[in-house]
Amino acid sequence: MIEEQVVLVSPDGQPIGLQEKMQAHRDGALHLAFSVLLYRQGANGREYLMQQRALGKYHSGGLWTNTCCSHPRQGETIVEAGIRRLQEEMGISGVSALEDVANFIYRAQLDNALVEHELDHVLIACTDELAFEPNPDEVMAYRWWPELELVEAVEVSPELFTAWFPQVLSHAIAA
Repeated sequence: MIEEQVVLVSPDGQPIGLQEKMQAHRDGALHLAFSVLLYRQGANGREYLMQQRALGKYHSGGLWTNTCCSHPRQGETIVEAGIRRLQEEMGISGVSALEDVANFIYRAQLDNALVEHELDHVLIACTDELAFEPNPDEVMAYRWWPELELVEAVEVSPELFTAWFPQVLSHAIAA
């Protein structure tokens, strides 16, 4: 099995090296990441494709989050990585372009004694008809969530969502 690495970055986003993924999360090292949020236009505005992370994930299992997220590989663009992870996590192959609308740095203490410290790029795309078959090792549930209901759920019950998702949603709404 190939050791998965993340791209370490400076606060201004310049790559400064590589580190094994789990070690980076134990150390809280700042690394490059992305969060994809697909949406469609519903009868009452935008609806976002959300996933509930599988319970077996190395952190944040059972929490709701954006369509998919991960880390780019060395030499892979953020958009290429987002398209790759849509296929790996959600079984989505029909999206050929993602818009990089924002990025932000956050640090969060997570379960399993891990720390997320990421420069997270927010990638969005509007989709109409979309076929997908989520990977059960990654996703335990999914749903299209109307924007107003989602904003309210994040405000009322933030513990149901991943640490990074409120910022991802705010950037997607502003785009």
